[in-house]
Amino acid sequence: MILVNFKVYKETWGEGAIKMAKICKKVMEATGTEIIPVVSAFDLIRVKEIMGDKKVYLQKIDGDFEGAHNGSIALKQAQILGAAGALINHSENKLKPGTVLQLLKVWPQEMDSVVCLQSLGQTEGWAKNIKPTFIAYEPKYLISNREKSVATEKPEMIKKFADKYKDTKVLAGAGVRTKNDILVTEEMGGVGVIAAANIMRAEDPEKVLMELASKS
Repeated sequence: MILVNFKVYKETWGEGAIKMAKICKKVMEATGTEIIPVVSAFDLIRVKEIMGDKKVYLQKIDGDFEGAHNGSIALKQAQILGAAGALINHSENKLKPGTVLQLLKVWPQEMDSVVCLQSLGQTEGWAKNIKPTFIAYEPKYLISNREKSVATEKPEMIKKFADKYKDTKVLAGAGVRTKNDILVTEEMGGVGVIAAANIMRAEDPEKVLMELASKS
């Protein structure tokens, strides 16, 4: 399983998002590996049209509210527009622990929740008893790294997260760029990875994603 995070790289602006979505769909069909585009609110509807009945996630949800919250992305908005899930508390867009806990209490059953954590300390604090669809371990200092990844630098942490959240599927992200990153993550008990910069900024994103998703 690969979550492909478009973020706001210029390569995904405008028609770039459509191009990347088509790559995700093509590679998923060719390899059989589940690939989920993680997109901005600007691109949700357009990317959903490309992906058909396959999942598309939003990059963030700001809270469960309505009314005077200018520029925010509300949970119910995402649900109505058909987002299949969303990242929560990404290190580049952190939420207060109380907001995360409140979101999980009211999270729609038909949507996947992916709570991003950056340290083992969080698992012993406010995140100790959370039960989202996925827990994503993403050490901030490795995010967008082009040479090192969570799997090469912190494989033991992936295992600790998988052991801690035995009833929740664990993803790993930060610096993911090779098939070995996925193999190590799975060996450590994870079910997949989140990848962004090393796909988005590659000279040939389709080739990089195809190599990541290949089952051979």
